[in-house]
Amino acid sequence: MNKLSLLLAVGDFFLVILAYYSGIILRIGRLPQVWPQSSMLLAQIVVLGGILVFTSGIFELYSHHRTLSRISIAARIVFSLGLAFVFLAAIFYMFPKIVLGRGVLFITMAMFGLCQYLWHSYSSFIFRIPGFNQRCMVVGVGDLAYDIGEAIEEESNNYCLVGYIQPQGAEIKVDVDKIIGMVESLPESAVRERVGKIVVALSERRGVLPFQELLHCRFAGIEVVEAVTFYEEATGKLKIQDINPDWFIYSTGFGFGNIIRFCKRSLDIFFALIGIILTLPILPLIALAIKLESPGEVLFSQVRVGENGRDFKIYKFRSMRQDAEAVSGAIWAGEDDPRITRVGNFLRKTRLDEIPQLFNVFMGDMAFVGPRPERPEFITNLEKEIPYYSKRHALKPGVTGWAQVCYPYGASVEDSMMKLKYDLYYVKNFSIFLDLKIMLKTVKVVLFGQGR
Repeated sequence: MNKLSLLLAVGDFFLVILAYYSGIILRIGRLPQVWPQSSMLLAQIVVLGGILVFTSGIFELYSHHRTLSRISIAARIVFSLGLAFVFLAAIFYMFPKIVLGRGVLFITMAMFGLCQYLWHSYSSFIFRIPGFNQRCMVVGVGDLAYDIGEAIEEESNNYCLVGYIQPQGAEIKVDVDKIIGMVESLPESAVRERVGKIVVALSERRGVLPFQELLHCRFAGIEVVEAVTFYEEATGKLKIQDINPDWFIYSTGFGFGNIIRFCKRSLDIFFALIGIILTLPILPLIALAIKLESPGEVLFSQVRVGENGRDFKIYKFRSMRQDAEAVSGAIWAGEDDPRITRVGNFLRKTRLDEIPQLFNVFMGDMAFVGPRPERPEFITNLEKEIPYYSKRHALKPGVTGWAQVCYPYGASVEDSMMKLKYDLYYVKNFSIFLDLKIMLKTVKVVLFGQGR
């Protein structure tokens, strides 16, 4: 969690305390002169605050605040409060001794929602706090340095671009006004600009890398990191075009141990069963809607490439016309594809078309979370045009995944390249915690109709 996210979450927790006391005063007119038990009061505040902060995190109220409109913030708060109420009801049922009165609970949540909206809507002043963002300096002025500068600007919640350091004779591709020095003066520039991180973005390092200057900065306590590693840390994806094979070999990650795989498979079976049970009542309604709009089969099956390049048959609810590829053959589906029916468009937006994939998960062909399964007709060309594309098959494909929740709909080689950056980030940083994070982000995608 970055500094901004932590500050917003801590602020929300204090707002919970304020709203809790306000709820008591508004409900009974005053604070009780004698609390029943101080430990009970503490338990109520911790549970209430913990749940409200947790559900706020689910709906991403602690990230990307510069891009969220106030309407979006308000909508997320409403959904967060609704989910929190469900969690609190379950907790109060299991632990009746910490139950809050209904009047106090409703007033507290309403007060918290209002205060949270104001706090998150007007939190931009946080960015003006000196030293809040980590100040970064980029060594290099070429294409790679330009991309790193763009990444820093996009992640301005966490980083602040101080400027670029120019090597002798380097071709300049960045804004000249942002060049703050030459490599010979690197240590002096870093101290003068109060830099906390130096990013080395040199496409060709042989004979150019300022080794002594970087070593001086490192011993001065300044972090030094190579460009592709920083890019991964800042953006949550890999910079495939600039990665050499030895970077994969020596970098951390790729923890596919048997214990981790067993835990992941156990969670897959558990969530697949839960999903099948919960969606059983609506399956006949979906089937009926598909049948009424267009003739053809309700279920749609297609060959996809799975773990280690093994083909399997995927199942989905049909969202296109029955003869969608009769003339064109295998082509990508576009965002406004005329082959998609009205019911199919709704199913795709809400991801209800993917419910049958839960049976693929149960049978072991897929995981609940993983890279998106692609068609073999496309993969042959994609492996020729995109480096490391086949490495995404190191894990089972998923019903949802890091690329699906981080990148919008795409249907081209360029989009496949962008999604591969996210897929390989997932493969490299695979963990049960990351899986749970993706599941929570998927809930947000479904509720806000952001499915592909």
